Amino acid sequence: MSSTEQRLQDLRNRKARSEAGGGQARVDAQHNRGKMTARERMEMLLDEGSFQEIDALVEHRCRDFNMDTNIIPGDGVVTGHGTINGREVFAFAQDFTVYGGSLGEMHGLKICKVLDMALKTGRPVIGMNDSGGARIQEGVASLGSYAEIFFRNVRASGVVPQISVIMGPCAGGAVYSPAITDFVIMVDQTAHMFITGPEVIKTVTNEVVSFEDLGGAMTHGSKSGVSHFTASDDEGAIMLARELTDLLPQNNLERPPDKKTSDPIDRSCDALDSIIPDVASKPYDVVDVISEILDDGAFLEVQADWAQNIVIGFGHLGSHTVGVVANQPKVLAGCLDIDASDKAARFVRFCDAFNIPIITLEDVPGFLPGTNQEWGGIIRHGAKLLYAFAEATVPKLTVILRKAYGGAYDVMSSKHIRGDYNVAWPTGELAVMGADGAVEIIHKRRIAHARNAEQERARLTEDFNEKFANPYKAAALGYLDDVIEPNETRRRLARALEMLLDKEELRPARKHGNIPL
Repeated sequence: MSSTEQRLQDLRNRKARSEAGGGQARVDAQHNRGKMTARERMEMLLDEGSFQEIDALVEHRCRDFNMDTNIIPGDGVVTGHGTINGREVFAFAQDFTVYGGSLGEMHGLKICKVLDMALKTGRPVIGMNDSGGARIQEGVASLGSYAEIFFRNVRASGVVPQISVIMGPCAGGAVYSPAITDFVIMVDQTAHMFITGPEVIKTVTNEVVSFEDLGGAMTHGSKSGVSHFTASDDEGAIMLARELTDLLPQNNLERPPDKKTSDPIDRSCDALDSIIPDVASKPYDVVDVISEILDDGAFLEVQADWAQNIVIGFGHLGSHTVGVVANQPKVLAGCLDIDASDKAARFVRFCDAFNIPIITLEDVPGFLPGTNQEWGGIIRHGAKLLYAFAEATVPKLTVILRKAYGGAYDVMSSKHIRGDYNVAWPTGELAVMGADGAVEIIHKRRIAHARNAEQERARLTEDFNEKFANPYKAAALGYLDDVIEPNETRRRLARALEMLLDKEELRPARKHGNIPL
């Protein structure tokens, strides 16, 4: 064998060691847990044959605790770039078969390199997390690499889309990188996220809690709001990441890609003419309204199990990607509360950062009353949503379906905070409050001195409804651009969106605002 052939064989052997990860026994253990390996995940995420690996031969530099006798090329994370449906992305996948996927100095710097290259080239980043946390043997060097990753996540925020797929443990400081990214996808039963584990909690607070209840996918999907999507297995999570990437632009200087549809722009939404119940207090499902309006009825709901009194998600209108924010009357009557305000505010800011027009469907009786809400800071949290809508410069289209009461009317992308196209259905009610409450305040004395208080209250309520519980006063003042028939909602929104696509709106120059976090 010639010298050149020997060198080539040496390279192949080194690459083979890197590709083997922690060895067949650990690969089998990963499969037995119902989990894919890092390389299998990468192959499924990216288009066939498109993956270009980076840093396959990187090794850790730790010489303590006999780590110098256990060196595996790649250092427990697979990094590189490839395409998703032909569009270039960067990605990394932590390898649980190598040192339990623990993050050491070089492991972390590999991820940093991917983030740096994504920022330079304007490409999305998808991280697949499956790690035992910081590599204890490397001490502060491990912690330093975590912080280097966090810093890059922050720098890339609002510049390139960042998606985290949690496919195993993610504990301690490791959770902060996914928390900074735009979307978190968790795999049910195998993914866990928490700052401190069940054993530490039991020691400190004497609480007994399981891994799943503390930080499982269902917990973070329904209670904490940390997770945006829950998948049943690795494959489902990866397919969600691919679908999400298809909806988004490559970076903040581009528009989202269009999606061809055979759904006519001028399709009549006849089902919407009868969707609002005759009784004002009766609920309906706003998702039915969303599906009727969007292309092919396709809607990818985000954080579907958390703060269900507001609905957010993505779809297409006239082939263009749009974000939808909608009050949900069947949960808490569609009231805005602390969690709903947070949920919608972050979504609005994401859409604004990445040039995604926002459609707001409004049916809101106000902010949720109660001491828990007031003491929990509903003023501050509600202000986040107000701030987000007011700050957004993307096309903003608002349809008032039914109730638009009090400060919640202002907050939900009203004309006054620079909504671009604001319309209402004939069922719209724009007022400071509902008729019953208004009459009790305005006509308190008249009712008290009336011969028949109930009759007088009923008469005054009917009179208030006739004068104010409709959209025409607002339309007369120019606060609405039109009052439309429900069946023409899709057509009118699509036409308005086409008109607004080239919208430009400047805000005062500043380092950044001070959103009430």
